[in-house]
Amino acid sequence: MNKDQIKQLIEAGLPGAQVTVLGDDGQHFEATVISSEFAGKPPLAQHRMVYATLGERMGRDIHALKLTTRAP
Repeated sequence: MNKDQIKQLIEAGLPGAQVTVLGDDGQHFEATVISSEFAGKPPLAQHRMVYATLGERMGRDIHALKLTTRAP
């Protein structure tokens, strides 16, 4: 798993989102996700939406993902 693959998965699961993913060690990543779908949702719900786009890869292929999320 690399940062480009993670970016593509998040963008596919949250169409229209602005996604930036950093991380070059293959296991630890940092993502910033800006999506209109986050409007009115608390940060925990926003993070769950992002995790849902990654499915079972979280904890298996992705050891750690630091998230920053917000609505535009």
